[in-house]
Amino acid sequence: MNVGDTRTLELPRISRTTLALYAGASGDHNPAHIDIDACREVGIDDVFAHGMLSMAHLGRLLTDWVPQSRIRSYSVRFAAVTPVNTEPTCRGTVVRVEGSLAHLDLTTTLPDGTVTLRGTAVVTTT
Repeated sequence: MNVGDTRTLELPRISRTTLALYAGASGDHNPAHIDIDACREVGIDDVFAHGMLSMAHLGRLLTDWVPQSRIRSYSVRFAAVTPVNTEPTCRGTVVRVEGSLAHLDLTTTLPDGTVTLRGTAVVTTT
């Protein structure tokens, strides 16, 4: 791994079905993610993706890049919601290499440029 190396994962459209399936798998049945009527009652136009679903996609980018056994740390900060029917893109960039450790900046971005997640990871290079 070298400074400047990048990886990208373009995700399929986040559909209502995606959200319902994730809710069932994760046990997170928060109405904000699956019930448009509940959203509208509190002034939200439509449902939006679970933050942890977005974090899982970013984690997938990471494990597609390096084996899980090489990940030393992984963290994210949720910056914005991911609306239903959008196609996010996950990106990772090597920003620093110190010995056998590579430091990565990670983002998930919507097609309009909105960054929904910012994260970092440290992985071993060997």
